[in-house]
Amino acid sequence: MYIIKIGGGKEINIKGIISDLSTLNEKFIIVHGANALRDELAQRMNYQKKIVTSISGYDSVFSTEETIDLMMMAYAGLRNKRIVELCQQNNINAVGLSGLDGKVIQGKRNTGIKVRENGKTLLLRDFSGKPKSINTSLLNLLLENGYTPVLSVPIIDENNFAINSENDDIVALLQNEMKAEKNISLIEAPGFLLDKNDQNSLIKKISKDELTLMEEKVEGRMKRKILALRKLFENGDTTVIISDGRTEHPIIDALNGNGTIIF
Repeated sequence: MYIIKIGGGKEINIKGIISDLSTLNEKFIIVHGANALRDELAQRMNYQKKIVTSISGYDSVFSTEETIDLMMMAYAGLRNKRIVELCQQNNINAVGLSGLDGKVIQGKRNTGIKVRENGKTLLLRDFSGKPKSINTSLLNLLLENGYTPVLSVPIIDENNFAINSENDDIVALLQNEMKAEKNISLIEAPGFLLDKNDQNSLIKKISKDELTLMEEKVEGRMKRKILALRKLFENGDTTVIISDGRTEHPIIDALNGNGTIIF
């Protein structure tokens, strides 16, 4: 089984990804983003998202109730259903689910994000949290009966409220529960870049043991992403492929060795 993570950038070739997936003789779960669509909708609604950086150096979106509404529209709504539509057009019998549906992804709301503002340490509380459990019974029921789950945020918290969460953390938890043979992450870059502004800084191969050293060299959201990558290997072996989601055949390219392979 494969876990396919589709980035939410505007240039991601979703049609090419789904077309490629239809040629695979494998079961798979799709986890997708929609950040570009979310930002487009936010602009139309004159809503300004807020990025906060924790004391430990991790960046995240500060999630208000309006943020959750936007996510329901962009992620669980328009993007999710368009991906399901493309799957059906390519003979993939997909079922689109947010983390709320059937409590397929349940999390725990953050107690607060410690940040520094104007020389003071503040505790900010919002509608965000960490995924803690997967409804594997529901996912296995779908997979065993020929359905492909297409998953998105928001997820559901311990008090049954919708909360934001990081797709990287969701994928790491999915891997822990489903033990996928391969994790394919499709992004708006050739693969894992040491310098996001330098296409020539692509790392072709990296071992899981080197990820800790790599985490110490980066900042912001990339720091969070590497932490999530490390978690993929905590409960067994898998192969992680980070590859370009903008090409004509993103999945085929990834399986043919393009991008970054982490093993």
